[in-house]
This record gives sequence, structure tokens and C-alpha cells, in this order.
Amino acid sequence: MSVDPPKTSVTTPSISSKSSLVKLLDGVERWGNKLPDPAILFLVGILVVWGLSWWLSGYSFDEKLPGKDQPIQITNLLQPKQIATFLAGMVKEFAGFHPLGVVLVSLLGVGIAEHAGLINCVLKMLLGITPQKMLTPMLLFVAVLSHTAADAGFVLVIPIGGVMFYAAGRHPLVGIAAAFAGVAGGFSANFIPSGIDPLLAGITQESVKLIDPDRTVNPLCNWFFTASSSVLIILLGWFITDYIVEPKMKSTRIDGDTDKIPVMAEPTKRDRFALLIAGLVTILGIALLVAWAIPKDSTLRAPNGSLTSSNPAAPLMDSIVALIFFIFAVPGIIFGFISGTFKSHRDVIQGMTRSMEAMSYYLVLVFFAALFIGAFRESKLGILLAIKGAACLETLPGPVAIVGVILLSSVADLLIGSASAKWALLAPILIPMLMLLGISPEYTQAAYRIGDSTTSIVTPMMPYFPLVVVFCQRYVKGTGIGTVTSMMLPYCVIFLVSWTSFLLLYWALGIPLGIDSTYTYDVAELQAAPPALK
Repeated sequence: MSVDPPKTSVTTPSISSKSSLVKLLDGVERWGNKLPDPAILFLVGILVVWGLSWWLSGYSFDEKLPGKDQPIQITNLLQPKQIATFLAGMVKEFAGFHPLGVVLVSLLGVGIAEHAGLINCVLKMLLGITPQKMLTPMLLFVAVLSHTAADAGFVLVIPIGGVMFYAAGRHPLVGIAAAFAGVAGGFSANFIPSGIDPLLAGITQESVKLIDPDRTVNPLCNWFFTASSSVLIILLGWFITDYIVEPKMKSTRIDGDTDKIPVMAEPTKRDRFALLIAGLVTILGIALLVAWAIPKDSTLRAPNGSLTSSNPAAPLMDSIVALIFFIFAVPGIIFGFISGTFKSHRDVIQGMTRSMEAMSYYLVLVFFAALFIGAFRESKLGILLAIKGAACLETLPGPVAIVGVILLSSVADLLIGSASAKWALLAPILIPMLMLLGISPEYTQAAYRIGDSTTSIVTPMMPYFPLVVVFCQRYVKGTGIGTVTSMMLPYCVIFLVSWTSFLLLYWALGIPLGIDSTYTYDVAELQAAPPALK
């Protein structure tokens, strides 16, 4: 269902090509793209981590892991034993890299739907009812909603952003940037509670017990703030996309393999009928899933009865990737045969094969990225840096400490990708420390979530960052780390400053952060000093 690329263009706001901002971003792009290929960059990173681990392993540190008596000791990865462990675990480290399975399984289903023409048909009809001026906020809205489906936004919404902007006559990399900003930069913004809410709250609850065993933390203690933050992220993302990123990208030529770039033909009557049937089947499938999940003894629920629990894990949450596969594969197959795009089962397999062909470079990147992140983890360098940063907050006054939490989280986000892993590391330090300063755990958690979101879009340490580079290379072959970083830097800085100010405004106005949440903690209520202080 391919036609010539759209010839229409959209008039977008512009800024002078000689402005300081454009020069800065162009400089970031040029400098970043002069770096070696991302795969080699990760390889160099592995060597640097090995060298630092050898050097720092000879020093003693006072910092301790939460709940541990022994100080942190940097592991020398150049010891014969560690090298043997590295070689023995290389395959496991690569195959066990979390985003790898998520991306590949999801894109197998997406490949079927894309090859069938289903995605093109849906997007074309969606573009037909969406005013051009509203394309950016609509994409950001979808990106924010994708947070309810774990990592789905990274493998679905981001590439679709490129397709939609390309079909609308706008630069596809701008669509990818907007979607990436909404999915990752605004990760903690969501209208609907998701699995990350109870996951972080559970870690917060355990950290609270170090000070006050009777104090409870509601899983939705940040819901009001994250819901209203969704509006903020959409509005900010809209402004940054249309007024900063898009004018800068106008001069970037599209030189990708255009025959492999999905472009959109006008849906025929047969396509519309196929879409109707595929849509009805999808609705029926979702209805059956809901009916399966509703009973209190449903096998999709965790042992505690929750559908969204991460600990213990609810089977529904563990099935998100598989559900994404079927939600795209089944309607895609139905659409393909009814519309005439598919003639036999071989066309279905071809769609899956083509989706994997596009991931060949990503597999190379993931190999080195997984080994780098694994080395960084095993050396304990990231843990040491995070704890040293947390210790610096202890001497700051309350409001300044909150800003410090955000900045610390944002720096930690450059080093450690997982939101729960960072919070499991920082919460036992930050929560008790700020409670003793009179700051509630709910407020501290909200601050952490801002820092955890905003800087992930500018660091290659983010597990999905290489995938975004690959998505961009479909349209602009020369895309590198510098290109993506220069596009995302305005989102990062503006999100960080504005979101921090938004949280402080929330506090100043006394607006509840969520259910059963407060801003302050009355230290005088403690009947006895915690064991750690005696």
C-alpha cells in the first residue's frame, strides 16, 4: 500500500537559523555525531569501566548499601576471576537484556500489521480527522497514555510518530522526537495509574519503616500530581516540537530507504471494510480479556488479587508484551486477507521477517550496550556515585533538598536506566533522611519521579536510546547519538525546569499530590528515636 511520499507540507512556526539556540543545538549535533558509532562507543565504555574498576578497587569508601553493614567496595573487573565470569556470562547478559525481548516480540506483531497495511490505514484515517495544528498534541497525548502499557510506547508510539509526521508532510524525525519526549521524558506523567505507581510506592513504604513502622504509603499517593503533569507535558512538548525542534530539523534531508518507509495511500472501500472487521475482532478480544480479568479469582490476578501488582507480579502485567503481539498480529492478519494485501500465509511470515530485518543494527547495538550496562552494574560504580550524591542532600533546607532530590535523580538517570532499580537504591537513603527534615515520603517520591523521567531522553545509558537511533536512521541514514541528543536536549531542559517549578507550585498551593498524601512529616510524632539514630 505504498505511494509516493506526500508532497504537501505544513506551515510551522520558525526561528532564525542564526539564533543562539539553533547554533547550540547544531553544535551538540555536530559534536555528538563526531563520536564513534554507538556500538563502538559502548565498547569504549566497557574498557573505561574496566579501567576505573581496577583503579578504584584499591580505595576504601565509607558509603554503605541500605541495610548492609559493610562499606561499598568497587569490584575490580580485570581480575582473572571477574574476566572468567564476564566470558561465561556474555551470552546470558546479551540474551537477558530486558528491552531485547520486549522489542523483538512486540515488533513481530507490529510487522504483520504494518505489512498488511493496517497501521497505514488507521493512521491515514486518524490524520483525516485530526487538524494539522493538533497533530503534535495528539501524538503527545497518545505517548503519555502509553505509560499504562509498560514499555509499549517505546516500540509502538515512537516509530508511529515518525510515520504520522512523514505522512503529514512534516519531518519524520520531529515526530520521533515528540513521541520519545512524551514516552520517556514524561514517563511519570499519566492520566491513568499504571504498574509503576504501586511499584515505587512499595519501595517507598519499605523505606518509611526505617523511621516509622506504622506510617503507610498509598500506591496512588502521587496520582493527582502525575495526572495534572500529563497536561503540562503535552503543552510543553507541543511548544518545544513546533517552535524549537521542527524549525531546526527543516534543513535535515531525508535520505533513508524510502521504499521501506511506510507511506499512506487513501483507504479504499475494501480497506475500510477490512478495518471495520479487524476493529470488531479487536474489540471482541479486549472484551474477552476484561471478562477474564474481572473475577476476583481470575488467573490474571496476583495472589493479593491485584491486576497491576509488580510484587507479587500479576500475570496480566507480565503478559503485556504478548498481548501487544496479538493485538497487532490478529487484526493485521484479518485486515490483510480481507483487504487483499495478503494472499497466503507466506505474506504473514514475510511481514514478520521484514520487521526483524530492520532490527539487525539494533541487535549489534544491544550486544555492546548490554555488556556495558552489565559491567557498570557489577563494578558498583553507579551505586557509589548515587549514594555519594544522596549524602550531599543531608545538609540542605527542605525546599532546596526537594530540588536536590530532583537533580540527584536526574543525574542518576544518566547512569542507571531502571526507575525501580534507582528508587530501590535511593529511597532507603532519601526517604528517612528527608522525613527527619520534616518532608513527607510522598513528596520525596514525587520529586524523584520528575528527575527519573526528564534526563532519560539524552543518555545512551537508557536501554531504548539505541532503538530510537535506529528508528531515526530509517529516514536519515547519518543519524547518530548527536542527532538524537540535540533534538531531545530542549525537551530535557524545559521539562526539568518547568516540572520542578510545577511541583513547587503544587506544594505552595497545598494541592494534594494524590490519595492519602501529605507534604510534611511531623518528626515529633516519633515516640522513640529509630534504631539507626540510637
